[in-house]
Amino acid sequence: MGGRPSSPLDKQQRQHLRGQVDTLMRNFLPCYRGQLAASILRQISRELGPQEPAGSQLLRSKKLPRVREHRGPLTQLRGHPPRWQPIFCVLRGDGRLEWFSHKEEYENGGHPLGSTALTGYTLLTSQREYLRLLDALCSDSLEDHTQEEPDSLLEVPVSFPLFLQHPFRRHLCFSAATREAQHAWRLALQGGIRLRGTVLQRSQAPAARAFLDAVRLYRQHQGHFGDDDVTLGSDAEVLTAVLMREQLPALRAQTLPGLRGSGRARAWAWTELLDAVHAAVLAGASAGLCAFQPEKDELLASLEKTIRPDVDQLLRQRARVAGRLRTDIRGPLESCLHREVDPQLPRVVQTLLRTMEASLEAVRTLLAQGMDRLSRRLRQSPSGTQLRREVYSFGEMPWDLALMQTCYREAERSHGRLGQLAAPFGFLGMQSLVFGAQDLAQQLMADAVATFLQLADQCLTMALNCDQAAQRLERVRGRVLKKFKSDGGLAQRRFIRGWGLCIFLPFVLSQLEPSCKKELPEFEGDVLAMGSQALTTEGIYEDVIRGCLLQRIDRELKKTLGANDVSCTLDGCLEVPWEQEGAAPTLNLVSSFLAGRQAFTDFLCLPEKSSANTLAASPLSCSCFQSGFHRDSPVFLVQLAEGLSHPTETISSHSVWSFQPTSRQ
Repeated sequence: MGGRPSSPLDKQQRQHLRGQVDTLMRNFLPCYRGQLAASILRQISRELGPQEPAGSQLLRSKKLPRVREHRGPLTQLRGHPPRWQPIFCVLRGDGRLEWFSHKEEYENGGHPLGSTALTGYTLLTSQREYLRLLDALCSDSLEDHTQEEPDSLLEVPVSFPLFLQHPFRRHLCFSAATREAQHAWRLALQGGIRLRGTVLQRSQAPAARAFLDAVRLYRQHQGHFGDDDVTLGSDAEVLTAVLMREQLPALRAQTLPGLRGSGRARAWAWTELLDAVHAAVLAGASAGLCAFQPEKDELLASLEKTIRPDVDQLLRQRARVAGRLRTDIRGPLESCLHREVDPQLPRVVQTLLRTMEASLEAVRTLLAQGMDRLSRRLRQSPSGTQLRREVYSFGEMPWDLALMQTCYREAERSHGRLGQLAAPFGFLGMQSLVFGAQDLAQQLMADAVATFLQLADQCLTMALNCDQAAQRLERVRGRVLKKFKSDGGLAQRRFIRGWGLCIFLPFVLSQLEPSCKKELPEFEGDVLAMGSQALTTEGIYEDVIRGCLLQRIDRELKKTLGANDVSCTLDGCLEVPWEQEGAAPTLNLVSSFLAGRQAFTDFLCLPEKSSANTLAASPLSCSCFQSGFHRDSPVFLVQLAEGLSHPTETISSHSVWSFQPTSRQ
């Protein structure tokens, strides 16, 4: 296992990678600028347009999603040659994993032996499965595997392994001492991987939507139309993944034959080389986005000032061009939809629906059980201390990894079936879809918990005894469950519409590319005459196709649900799947575009700062059962509804999530 290149990257290779990153930025930033303008137009039109008749009924939780810090002893396979060594591991609140030589080193503020952001990793707890994956990395050298020493370190059975695998980074091999410790670490690491990965999808900032659309358009211009998991992570991490995928075939052909070692030793060395390449690309992408940040801030402010006064005229002009485009492409578009999409759409919609129904039912069950426990505790033991503990546990339900695992597993069950249905359309983003369903379940649980605590706080008074208070809580329980049902149905339809678009839209665009794209130059003159970079022929063309797809998805939803309240998107609607019809829930409530931001130099622990690395304060309301009772009644304390306030960290240039500091920080 000791074979590896003496120097992962020489000077010439580093210069080559810098050139590749510069080329990527030159080609990507024009797409980004255009999508920033389109995103601002979309946001303004949504603000001025008609609001949804049936909005959310649950209160919005002000508690941001966060990674729960976890720490404890593990053993790690490291060194050259690799061997199992004891370490003390810490999962930070920002989704970063660090390991120290021993616990005292961590407690004394020492530097870690190593660290990594969990973005893009996959966790395996089966040694056999991990070895199969490792063998597949260098399949051309499998014939040499039998020549390895029989007591190879990875051949020694590991009782409770935790393997972190990444397509472009060094693998991390850990082992826990007990099954219980392995289970706790598995939950913690999976939660960190998810929240670290969906940071852009959960952002409300217009620039985040623009960035995701720009990545999709850039890749389409490179000939890649299918959706996959490349957009998991921060902006710099996403661009790094894009470039790594482009460069991987050439890198493999040029360097893999020259790696020393054989079999799994060569695979291990290959992951170390990839890690060095990934670090160099990540540093370059982060520096490029950081350099673009001032221009982006200025551009956003300018776009807001220029687009808002003329928004009505822009939308009318856009509608005229969209109508003409719709007429020109109707024949090929309808033929493609009828031939390719319609036969599979019912099964895709039904599978998405079953996925969300199972997840939401699991959330509802946990929510009802939690509310019932509070009522029972109130009747059985009015002690203030015990009740405070129960209220706090109830408020922490959305962030309880073990508890929410029931809901998260329901989202994972559809991975195989839905993946098979979507694969013929080039959709390979099943991990993103599962993460989106899990984020949505967590958000709905958080909103329902916040609503229950707020309503309970309003209806409880000092004049009530415990039985009367419990009866009022039961009435609140019924109200919350009704609100949850309404919001759950709305979120379910948005989820299906959003992910239906993600599955089918790139495929339809690729099918129409040869026949319909050549018609677009005819409309360039009309679009250019509008004099706004917020409108492009390509953007209007995609909006037309998106509108037709949404009509079909809505029609199928009506058939499946048997409901008449499924809102249909009109042709030419500017909404995109990550916005109002979002494929993933919006969990963040703080815009990343704040004046006077303070640089956070340790952002994501990258070699260079990314496009915006800031800390922002997020005042959280903290009301919960503020009324108290006397005699046989419990005392409810303030600051339990939303738990303790957590400072928030801006991750990438678009998103905010909660950062949970350690005691020594």
